Amino acid sequence: AFSKEGAKVIATDINESKLQELEKYPGIQIRVLDVTKKEQIENLAKEIERIDVLCNIAGFVHHGTILECEEQDWNFTMNVNVRSMYLMIKTFLPKMLKQKSGNIINMSSVASSIKGVVNRCVYSTSKAAVIGLTKSVAADFIEQGIRCNCICPG
Repeated sequence: AFSKEGAKVIATDINESKLQELEKYPGIQIRVLDVTKKEQIENLAKEIERIDVLCNIAGFVHHGTILECEEQDWNFTMNVNVRSMYLMIKTFLPKMLKQKSGNIINMSSVASSIKGVVNRCVYSTSKAAVIGLTKSVAADFIEQGIRCNCICPG
């Protein structure tokens, strides 16, 4: 949708074959990126002079209750669903502040603080954290021209 309106879009994903499907669309550049890797995010930021919209939509759904969630499941889910947004925002927000404008869109879910979902303990927890992160960034930077909002599908 952004590229159809003339925006320059840089699509990122850890899966290069999925990204290549986007190359057929005009105005879209692709970059392989693991959003859990700070160094990769910082390297991408060096390539980008201006950023008007940052969409944080990487995510992972762990299935199970708290009793079925091992520590590595918890850590992986929180790393992908929450820490990656922290890293992306922390890296790209200074560019937006310098521009005195920017929009950050974070993907959460109704399986968060909105309603409980069976067998989605760590997923729901991570998406509730995304809502908290979004509200904090929005409150902290609205006066500097930065908007931060959350989408909660489901």
